[in-house]
Parts: sequence; C-alpha cells; structure tokens
Amino acid sequence: MKIAIFTDTFAPDVNGVAVTLKHYTQYLDSKGIEYIVFAPDNKKENNFDSQIRRFASLPFYLYPECRLALPNMFKVKAELQRFKPDIIHIVTPFNIGYCGLRYAKKHNIPLVGSYHTNFDKYLEYYNLQFLKPFVWKYMKWFHKSFRKIFVPSNDTIAQLKKKGFMNLQIWPGGVDCELFHPNYDPEQLRKKYSIKEKFILSFVGRLAPEKDIDTLMKISSQLPDKIKSQVHWLIVGDGPSKEEMMKNAPANMTFTGFLNGAELAQVYSGSDIFVFPSPTETFGNVVIESLASGTPVIGANSGGVKNLIKQSITGTLCEPKAVQQFIDAIILLIENHSLRNQWSLNAREFALSQSWDAIFDQLLLDYQEALDQIEQLKNWAS
Repeated sequence: MKIAIFTDTFAPDVNGVAVTLKHYTQYLDSKGIEYIVFAPDNKKENNFDSQIRRFASLPFYLYPECRLALPNMFKVKAELQRFKPDIIHIVTPFNIGYCGLRYAKKHNIPLVGSYHTNFDKYLEYYNLQFLKPFVWKYMKWFHKSFRKIFVPSNDTIAQLKKKGFMNLQIWPGGVDCELFHPNYDPEQLRKKYSIKEKFILSFVGRLAPEKDIDTLMKISSQLPDKIKSQVHWLIVGDGPSKEEMMKNAPANMTFTGFLNGAELAQVYSGSDIFVFPSPTETFGNVVIESLASGTPVIGANSGGVKNLIKQSITGTLCEPKAVQQFIDAIILLIENHSLRNQWSLNAREFALSQSWDAIFDQLLLDYQEALDQIEQLKNWAS
C-alpha cells in the first residue's frame, strides 16, 4: 500500500496533530510502507527528508503555530503521478488538503480523512461565532466524498453525526509509554525550578484563549489560602496569552516555556496533579501523556478529554468554566494521599493499553477496508 498524506501541520510543529503524524510516519517507516507527505514549510525544519514535500505557507489566524500551505498544484500533481498512491489521507481541510481532494476525485483514488480540530469551538474564543454556519457548510462539503472520516473520540462522532457527516470511524490517539512514565527523579524537577512547596500542579498546552486559560488563572487565584500555600504551578507552553498570564500570575506559578521530550515528561512525572480546563479538545494528547506519567488529571467534561479520564478512577471531570468544581477536585486530591496514589496507578495502567502500534495497525486495516469498498463498487459496475 502506498499512502499520500496531505496536512497543514507536521513535525517539528508542536500540536496534537503534528505529534500523531510524526508517530505515524515513524510507524510506516518501521513497517516498510511507502508514503509521501505534503506539508507547509517550517523554518525550524533543517533536515532533508525525501518523503516530505514542503510548500511556502502563511500562519493561520486562529492558530499561528499552524501554517496554511500555498501549494503548487502542478508540483503536487507531478509528485503524485510519480508516486502513484493507492490511497490519499487528508488531515486538514485547507489549501493543501484541497489539492489532495481535487487529485483524488479526478483520478478516482480512494480518499479518507481525519477530523482533529474543533475550529467552530475556537471561534467562540475569538468573537467570531457568526462564522460558524459557514465553517460547518464548508466542512460538510469538503468531507462528503471521503470513504472514511477518522475522528479521535465518540464525542466528536456524535457532534459530526448531528451535522450530517457520514462514514465516521474512531481513530484514537496513542502515547509513548517509554518516554512518559512515573519514574523520573522529582527532586531534579524541584531543583530546576526552585520549588519549595509540597505539591506541584501542572498545565501543558498552547497558552491561548481556546484552552480556557482564563479558567486556569481563576482556579490558581481562588484556591483557599491553606491549599495555595502548599502548591506550586508549572505552566508549560507558549502562545499569544502568555504575556498577559505572566503579568497576572501568582508568586507560586512558574512558566517554563515550550518543553518536549524528556524535559516535558519530567514535568508530568514530577507533578502531583495535572489541571486541564480546555473544553475544545477533540482528543487531548497532553491528558494521556499525563496519565502515562502516573499523574491524575482534573479536566473539562468536554470533547475528547471526557473519553480519556475515567471518573474517580484516573481523575475527575469538571464542567467547563466551573472554577469551584476544579478547586474542590484539587482539594480532594491534595488532602487524600491514598486516593491520589491509587488514581496514579490506575492512570498508568490505562495508558499502557494505548500503544501507537496497535492504533496504527487498526488504521491500516481501515485503509484496506476503504480500498476493498472501491473494488467492490467497480465489480458491481462491471
């Protein structure tokens, strides 16, 4: 099977989609499966990769770290004619995805796609709600010819079914349990960030309105003094809201900037609780990374996050923006050592069942099913 992937975000971009695709291409390499990726250029990318085709790009307004490619259709066509893909997988519904869509339709190549980002929910945080009807109309048109649309959670399937989407199938995210684990030395983390408080609460993500960092800051400021004096916050990430957050941050909050690899894993592992109020996640990569690290999660009862957190087993779900619910959950775990330890063990056990290889094995089977459907249609037509 030869696979062509079209995406507006790819490594070294730092977001859930780019991370997933990087793991996926590494998996394809390990299996000896041929693929080609069409993606935007990235100034951080210095390494030549014969399987990646990059194009000039512009930052996306709602997510500047994700770039909109400006693809040369003639170049795309020439590459695809040379490569001769069996299937085309479109990851994002913008310029470069449209190129893949056009080519697949014109040359009758089986087409599948992914739905990873709730852009309509993002609009609420940028006062652009009036665009929602147009966004949904476009998204439905864009995806209507896909043999399968892969989504990361049951919540997303329910949402898209209400909008009239067809051929929906779960493609969950996975986690690297060798990188993210509970056994990093917590004292190294405390020394690195000069943490004296007894407990560490952490948040990892893009520092932007759609992650509901407003609720995060309210939680930190409204904790009872008795609890506030015992905790230190580690805020990992960058984004447009960082400067404002730092200006209003309490003394017990440290901003680490962007971290990845072992540095990021060390933060998860060294934290006592991971707090994640974002209601816009279709999956929640940072949530499952925290669980793999044995750190219970207090998250928003929304999107893909509510499919990852097992209530009162690996963490707690709170209603979006319900500051007091988050505070009560933090207090419960801070004051109950045995409960925190049990949830930690449960979290790690759950994450161990979510390996990337198993997830990608299933994806290839889904590809094959889409190919078989096309073959059956051809047989019926003849």
